[in-house]
Amino acid sequence: MTEPRTLLLNSTYEPLRVISWQRAVLLWFDRKVEIVEEYSDFNLTSMSITIKCPAVVRLLDYVNGKHYRVKFSRVNVFSRDKFSCQYCGVQPGTSGLTYDHVLPRSKGGKTVWENIVTCCITCNAKKADRTPAEAKMLLRSKPAKPDSAPTSRFIVGLPTTPDQWRDYLYWNSELENDN
Repeated sequence: MTEPRTLLLNSTYEPLRVISWQRAVLLWFDRKVEIVEEYSDFNLTSMSITIKCPAVVRLLDYVNGKHYRVKFSRVNVFSRDKFSCQYCGVQPGTSGLTYDHVLPRSKGGKTVWENIVTCCITCNAKKADRTPAEAKMLLRSKPAKPDSAPTSRFIVGLPTTPDQWRDYLYWNSELENDN
């Protein structure tokens, strides 16, 4: 079994993000969340307590989800760029995407929000170790750090969504995966 993840809900039952089960347990012990759903096949056992692993937890106090810091990660760059190549516009799926340094690292480019774009493998090879201008490739949008982590994003790095989450997810929503 893969390491279980926990869906974090706001106090209003809106999905906020995906967190580790360890973080969920810490929040529960700190009395910041209540456990709403559990995994039936994954128990957490210590010398004095046994609990089922939390699948869904709900914050006891409301938080404005837009104030979460957006962590720089490959999946968040893909999400910002709508999972499409910023050179040709293709959406090949995550297995066909990578990220590209607009100003190559060999020319002083940094791995930061403002210098990284989502890129298909074909365009990445075509651009190579050049700037978009040198490669005669136009960027579809200027890379920038997102102002907030939208609570309407669902980016889960799991092959399938756990059954315990289904009642709390909206089909048109996306969440941030907090890895």
